[in-house]
Amino acid sequence: MELQAGEGRVIAAAGLGRVLVATAVSVERDAVARAYGALPPGSDEEAPGVAGRAHPFRPSGTTAHGGSGATAHGGIDVIAAGVGPALAAASTASALTAAVLQGHPYDLVVSAGIGGGFQPEASVGSLVVADEIVAADLGAETDDGFVSVTELGFGTVRHHPPDDLVRLVGNAVGARTGAVLTVSTVTGTAARARALRERHPTALAEAMEGFGVAEAAAAHGVPVLEVRAISNPVGPRDRAAWRIPDALAALTEGFGKIVPVMEGWNRHDQ
Repeated sequence: MELQAGEGRVIAAAGLGRVLVATAVSVERDAVARAYGALPPGSDEEAPGVAGRAHPFRPSGTTAHGGSGATAHGGIDVIAAGVGPALAAASTASALTAAVLQGHPYDLVVSAGIGGGFQPEASVGSLVVADEIVAADLGAETDDGFVSVTELGFGTVRHHPPDDLVRLVGNAVGARTGAVLTVSTVTGTAARARALRERHPTALAEAMEGFGVAEAAAAHGVPVLEVRAISNPVGPRDRAAWRIPDALAALTEGFGKIVPVMEGWNRHDQ
């Protein structure tokens, strides 16, 4: 891939399929976009893909499918899909459907952003790549404890990204791989953190959108990946311990290394 940061252009190699990156909010979207030269460092300008709207962000100077010299369906689009699994699923599904109707479907969907990390495995400022995307609170509370939707017989609470892609991305950014939990309520107590780890011993992080993005991708038969930069420890809610700018910087740096990996990965080889 050739990057032209000054013009904000992304020129995709012939072998790169289309990738949709779904973030929650505009600062996450911009952090990802900066990784491939779409925004100048320090910019927080409002791009077309705002929270809750499934319009891909393409900086000025790009075409609808990646820029001059790209294949008809090459390139990376980034959206701010909104906060929470429901809005993330709806916005991602809308973007995926629009791409199909335009005749240029996506080949990979990535849920990306910041999140809480389970200590000490996922330290603040580090990156985590999901080998499982888990809806951690989708189910029922009973006298015997929490029962997942899967155990109730009503569906799945897990999606599995492609093993080889998880390994390649994890190696490229030096990230731990493990379960990333999707929750509708951010953990704010030590007791809740312990309960989640007891139910999900391989969990490294929690966020609020991954499972929704994965559900939309699965409905379209498209593989999914989730990447999180850790902004705070999972546990007692302590805003003083949050390092959001550091996590966003780590997300930008990480995606700069992830883009070439996605560029060389072919889902049809699986």
